Amino acid sequence: MLKGKTALITGSTSGIGLGIARAMAGQGCRIMLNGLGDPERIKVLRSEIESEYGTETRFHGADMTCPDQIAALVESAAAAFGSVDILVNCAGVQHTAPVEKFPPERWAAIIAINLSSSFYTIHHAIPYMQRNGWGRIINIASVHGLVASANKAAYVSAKHGLVGLTKVVALETAGSGITSNAICPGWTRTELIEPQIIARAETLGVDIEAGGRDLLAEKQPSRQFVSIEQLGQLALFLCSPAADQITGAAMPIDGGWTAQ
Repeated sequence: MLKGKTALITGSTSGIGLGIARAMAGQGCRIMLNGLGDPERIKVLRSEIESEYGTETRFHGADMTCPDQIAALVESAAAAFGSVDILVNCAGVQHTAPVEKFPPERWAAIIAINLSSSFYTIHHAIPYMQRNGWGRIINIASVHGLVASANKAAYVSAKHGLVGLTKVVALETAGSGITSNAICPGWTRTELIEPQIIARAETLGVDIEAGGRDLLAEKQPSRQFVSIEQLGQLALFLCSPAADQITGAAMPIDGGWTAQ
């Protein structure tokens, strides 16, 4: 479906971003990875994707708090592959604390990585999409881009902002062949939420799996984690012709969380 397209995916050396990278490689996309991790592990990861899916895969280690490095990331993808057709913004960090105890430096880092980095990637990628008359911008927001939870001031603010940015870009690119949408996952078992599961398990005096079940029961009516594979398939759908007229949407995939 996407053979010959280029997908740049931030935060793609693990978790949701890696799952989406694999899904897109499976459809023939050339992949530009970005994220944190041991250089040797990332080299192995690139090789695995190339071997499994037969598509060229590269890596750029841009620091997503640095606008100049983000610009270099986009330019590197375009130079390597000739274009940037699909942009998936998945880089994210988390910190939980009440507002009055929230460290200002953590606020700044979360806003920079979870929101501002997406502005910069979009800013630099859109001209390539305009040149080709086709593009897909997919922002991995969160259920917390639609509703709030206590102790997550920075994360909720950033994700609400990301949903707003998604809508503005959709309006500005409407009718051009470019779409801009946000995917809003509920609880997904990734490295990002594992500390919350561990903390809950310790508070309750139960094992990790019981802590996970308690976390789900509080918010997610299905009482099942959203899978990384499901998120990858939703991202693929947004790149398909069936989604040509879906733009500016914030799509929850949350087991009923936001239906309450």
